[in-house]
Amino acid sequence: MSEKKSLFVLAGDGIGPEVMTEVYRLIEWLERRRDISFEVSEGLVGGAAIEAEGAPISDETMKKALASDAVLLGAVGGPKWDDLPFEQKPERGLLRLRKEMKLFANLRPAVVFPSLAEASTLKPEGVSGLDIMIVRELTGGVYFGTPRGIETLPNGERRGVNTQVYTTGEIQRVARVAFELAQKRSGRVCSADKANVMESGVLWREEVQRLHDEAFTDVELSHMYADNCAMQLVRNPRQFDVIVTDNLFGDILSDEAAMLTGSLGMLPSASLGAADENGRRLALYEPVHGSAPDIAGRGLANPLACILSFAMCLRYSFDMTEVADLIEAAVTEVLDGGLRTADIMQDGKARVSTRVMGEALTSTLNNMIN
Repeated sequence: MSEKKSLFVLAGDGIGPEVMTEVYRLIEWLERRRDISFEVSEGLVGGAAIEAEGAPISDETMKKALASDAVLLGAVGGPKWDDLPFEQKPERGLLRLRKEMKLFANLRPAVVFPSLAEASTLKPEGVSGLDIMIVRELTGGVYFGTPRGIETLPNGERRGVNTQVYTTGEIQRVARVAFELAQKRSGRVCSADKANVMESGVLWREEVQRLHDEAFTDVELSHMYADNCAMQLVRNPRQFDVIVTDNLFGDILSDEAAMLTGSLGMLPSASLGAADENGRRLALYEPVHGSAPDIAGRGLANPLACILSFAMCLRYSFDMTEVADLIEAAVTEVLDGGLRTADIMQDGKARVSTRVMGEALTSTLNNMIN
């Protein structure tokens, strides 16, 4: 590498620091065995930042995140901070990162590793070989639209209001990400909306179709109502390649797809901003699992989702596809060898700690390159 890439690490709360330790083990291995190094710096986010700095994320931490080539986050939150006002909760740190970094596209792969097909709640033959990429619009829609709030009506009743809003630009930029991903995969995009009952859904469908017809005719595009998409994910998930959808439906559908794989502890994610004139885009990578405070500090956490999030960072931010492929192949080999953390434990397999799983991965990488 002619220039070191900067990686800003926010381990966060709960099991975040534990799983991040195993990513550091991998980074050390890359430097030692592959002569690949990064300019790594650290900051605080979530509850850890509240305790040390008085806010879910400080202005200084935010400044460093904006200046980094990529941000890798562990997890935020925990019952210790449940009683704080909404705007001061740990999760606001993550939301500020997404907002100020303008991370509009959330990528959540749902991949069933061959040896974990039995761990899914669906029949193994229904999920074996599953490889779906869900692209969720992350900065618009009902979560950010205005007006919003809770009001008291003249008759004394209370009313809650949230507004679903999308523009052409917001829709087309996330759809473009989905089409470009599909070009590198199986060439199929399914756009999920509620065009049958929502005007914003009509606009969503029209703008996705327009972009397809103008620039991505080599990709097969289908449209599906979001509720039917939810049903189809359970009925026949392997029909999908890339699913693109809005913020609300993406939140729901990606969680549903996650459970097809058997454990949140196996699932990475990437949140991407727009590319600048030099092709650089801000990006944040994080495992899908939460802070899991009930098992924090006990060595029970599965580090593979955080490790796979780092692999996504190598792929999408650092253009190191070969190394990302190597890490993902090593994860497959470790699982095929029968090692399991508590969340993916199966009969006849060897239950291991967070640290042992991380050590097994680097040991497997050693064997793969020797």
